[in-house]
Amino acid sequence: MKAFLKAAASVAALLVTVPALAQVTPSPGQTANDLGVSPPWQNGRNNDAPVRGFEFTVPDADNLADFHGDPANSMLSLYVGGNYFFAMAPLVAAFEARYPEYKGHLYWETIPPGLLVHQMKAGGTVTVGNMTWTVKPDVYLAGLKAVQKQIDDGLLDGPAVPYVTNTLAIMVPKGNPAGVKGLADLGKPGIKLAMPNPEFEGIARQIEASLGKAGGDALVTSVYKTKVADGSSVLTHIHHRQTPLWIMQGKAQAGVTWKSEVMFQEQAGHPIEGVDIPADQNSTAIYAGAVVKGATHHEAATRWLAFIRSPEGLSIFGRYGFKPYTGPAK
Repeated sequence: MKAFLKAAASVAALLVTVPALAQVTPSPGQTANDLGVSPPWQNGRNNDAPVRGFEFTVPDADNLADFHGDPANSMLSLYVGGNYFFAMAPLVAAFEARYPEYKGHLYWETIPPGLLVHQMKAGGTVTVGNMTWTVKPDVYLAGLKAVQKQIDDGLLDGPAVPYVTNTLAIMVPKGNPAGVKGLADLGKPGIKLAMPNPEFEGIARQIEASLGKAGGDALVTSVYKTKVADGSSVLTHIHHRQTPLWIMQGKAQAGVTWKSEVMFQEQAGHPIEGVDIPADQNSTAIYAGAVVKGATHHEAATRWLAFIRSPEGLSIFGRYGFKPYTGPAK
């Protein structure tokens, strides 16, 4: 529980940030120029609540980027490993078009999958800043190995349902001022890095494997130990928000993310670009989901898992570089 509270506090510190480009009515004393480049980046589309009441979003003080919808009226609650937060808005819209009875009644979270497990074990209760609320999940979505582990541990009902794959890329500022050409460059002492935390960000396992392919144990040690110790590599708590934000703020010159995350930032018009990682050094993730044991909305949960594997769902994922999973059924 101590680990959960520590992680929640770290996430809370990050999530009280300002939405970029959000098309909302500013709070008193707030101007459009205050909205900056911070999350959530999608103009309010990652919220399906039809009635939003009074809009209170204060730059750098009050904003929840990775909690979506109305927790009090959910008919389907999704715990989604956060690195495809940007795909959720079109996925939810398409799902609700197919099943209108759910319109305005989805709730979803997009924090790292390891932290979502802590929340599941806490009965669905989470604290961000001074607010505590409880929403028990119906579906858990993360990497295939993470999903299978939670099935084995009794938190989820099998089988795991794989649906798409993704590969890694190096995210850098527009113009790549540090001249990063590949993974080997990340070990150079002069390059400031933002790197996912192996403690609870699943992507770190794939990154360490790719670093090993590119430069052996020496490169892994340089990026994740030596540079962390000297402060030139900073570990994130929630890389899909912190890495692009720190790059845009000039706090980092590079960070390894999923290729889809680079594509989203480019599509959003942010001053970010990607450096490709060759196939012989890259790692592929398989994304999967499963129904949570004792899910309140079991039918809705199975509908969601079927939808994200449908041609329509896969087409939405394809906009961001995801590939359909074509391996054997699990």
